[in-house]
Amino acid sequence: MRFRSHWIHLICYSLASISSLAGNELASAQQAAPGAARVVGTVQSISGKSLTVISDSGSPSIVLVEDATKFLQIEPGKTDLKEATTFIFADLQQGDRVLVRGVLADDGKTIHAASLIAVKKAALAEKQAKDRAEWQRGVGGLVKSVDPSASTISVTTNALAGKKEVVVHFTRDTIFRRYASDSTRFDAAKLAVLADIQVGDQLRARGTRSEGTADFNASEIVSGTFRNIAGTVVSSDVSTNILVVQDLTSKTAVTLRTNPESQMRKLPPQFAEGLAARLRNQSAGTGQSQTPAQASATHPAGQPPQQAASPGAAQGQRGAGGDFQQMIARMPAATLSDLQKGEAVMVVTTQGNGTDPLTVITLLGGVESILRASPKGSQDMILSPWSLGGGEPTGN
Repeated sequence: MRFRSHWIHLICYSLASISSLAGNELASAQQAAPGAARVVGTVQSISGKSLTVISDSGSPSIVLVEDATKFLQIEPGKTDLKEATTFIFADLQQGDRVLVRGVLADDGKTIHAASLIAVKKAALAEKQAKDRAEWQRGVGGLVKSVDPSASTISVTTNALAGKKEVVVHFTRDTIFRRYASDSTRFDAAKLAVLADIQVGDQLRARGTRSEGTADFNASEIVSGTFRNIAGTVVSSDVSTNILVVQDLTSKTAVTLRTNPESQMRKLPPQFAEGLAARLRNQSAGTGQSQTPAQASATHPAGQPPQQAASPGAAQGQRGAGGDFQQMIARMPAATLSDLQKGEAVMVVTTQGNGTDPLTVITLLGGVESILRASPKGSQDMILSPWSLGGGEPTGN
């Protein structure tokens, strides 16, 4: 999946900054002022001395700027007003994130602004680009073990060159986040603790690599529990976006739901056969390198796969290796109507809440040869590194 144009969305640093300011720095002042009002949201339009702000719940508010209105600008990710600088109303632009405090007018919709704190759109975009690059250079895979006493997490990563184990080091300053059971959107991930991470979870970390080792020093870690399903299509309903798959492991029918963020692809036969051959080699313990035919299948038209656009992608291109997220992202998208009854598919889904259909994060068709080569191992090799997608550290 992708930390991708789905994890394209942007990381909502402005929401974290401004919401924190609203909840911490200014809470007591607002409680003390009768008729006090505030809105946190994005500037939709500016006209004269007024602006329309769309709140994070989607409600519009009209903000009237007074001569005495105080304007402060703060950088993305900052939460201390001591680090804010002043600016003028003329510098405010559509798309800027704002926290407005003031007095609610009699119409119940208009706010006479006493202060306006802004995170500029350009600064946010610059911060997001920098952080996306950091996630891209990070590491991701399946959690093999967690050692609280050593402050380490062992992660198994997968690439064409084979499985690798990376030791992720964390400190008291490392930020932990956890995906919701029914979502892989980064903005739906909650702050978490080390104890939330379990063996078999998907994990993605950003930070720095240790010199001369495979170790990784994490400044931020996001993890989640997802399901891998290999099976055959029982039915599909384009009108409801529902797909029913017969799980080859549990021998039961599983109901899945796709949405606009679901990544769906059908593997070209040459690509699938190349991966199947590699699986057979690994199962036999041969450790053989990729053949020219497999390399051609892996890199269509001789071109290297695109770099992943988000932390949800597996580890980036490394020499002759590469990751499956990058390769799959190059392939044309598929739809439910492209899937035929009885066709073999491999799917990564949300863990689910036990009642609603599981949400498809990534689905691959055209995998018959892969499942024949390694019915179980193929999922670990191909799908596992993708499972932190769907919610790329993004915003909206």
